[in-house]
Amino acid sequence: MTQTVTAAYGEAQKAINAFDELVSEGFPREKLYHDEETHQIKVIVPDNTKPEAEAILRRHEPDDVWSRPYES
Repeated sequence: MTQTVTAAYGEAQKAINAFDELVSEGFPREKLYHDEETHQIKVIVPDNTKPEAEAILRRHEPDDVWSRPYES
């Protein structure tokens, strides 16, 4: 199953840093979304890489992190 993991940050720089780390760790850019207005990062991942994505997002001190099944 595929999940969408979302992290909301209170500061733009935290979101940028999280996005950059996801890219540097090999997450495909086409599976990442950065909402610059709300400072949210969304990652579309299979279940087996969800914990890794969540760990990266949490390292950048988000206000909240949540996931839900991906709807194409």
